[in-house]
Amino acid sequence: MEQDTWSANQYIKFEKERNRPIMDLIAQIPTIEVNKAIDIGCGPGNSTELLATYFPKAKSISGIDSSTDMIKAARKRMPDIHFEISDISKWKDKSLYDVILANASLQWVPDHDILFPSLIQKLNKSGTLAVQMPDNLNESTHVLMRKVASEGPWANKLKDGSKRTKRESADWYYQLLKDKTSTLNIWRTTYFHPLHGGHEAIVEWLKGTGLRPFLTQLNQNEQSEFLEKYTTEIAKAYPIYDNGDVLLPFPRIFIVATR
Repeated sequence: MEQDTWSANQYIKFEKERNRPIMDLIAQIPTIEVNKAIDIGCGPGNSTELLATYFPKAKSISGIDSSTDMIKAARKRMPDIHFEISDISKWKDKSLYDVILANASLQWVPDHDILFPSLIQKLNKSGTLAVQMPDNLNESTHVLMRKVASEGPWANKLKDGSKRTKRESADWYYQLLKDKTSTLNIWRTTYFHPLHGGHEAIVEWLKGTGLRPFLTQLNQNEQSEFLEKYTTEIAKAYPIYDNGDVLLPFPRIFIVATR
């Protein structure tokens, strides 16, 4: 098994903010009769918990994630839900689902031209695939982490950069899925999160997600130096308001596809 690069404790530091797009996504699921649902890339179980709350009559709700730490946290959070360690790209479950939820997970999985149609095939008739993916690769947070990665003494180590898959447009997903679905709802939202704690709060947020593919390739001293340089760059890009907050813009793309 690959080294676990995800930390549940780090991820849930901003759970309130991370839950907002999940709630917006689930609210748009049109499927009414939900007996069997799954959360793929469930993380520490916060999205699974919201899914179960929204569909309380579902007979079966489960979750998968490739991270042992995330699954451990999810099982502790929801001991009555079945969670298992599984890589989405290698997920071979032959069951059919009424809802497949993929919140902030598919951006790490390659080959969306194959992946998305295969997930649609795992739905019952009138079942829904509900996807949310960060669309922030051109935001200063990510531009600057790539800048620091390429300019530091670790540049050769980090030359492959983030593990996130190539970002596609809303039009690309529409073209891919329009003939495979009965209804298709695609939208993009930018959330503006006020974060307490100045620029360090932005860095703390990214340490739970976007920075991890970089930091996990560095030793402890390199990590400290990388984060120091990154924080300096972030301070130049995001103003601090008179109450000490910084405002973090976070665009996300949503896809709700019903078979």
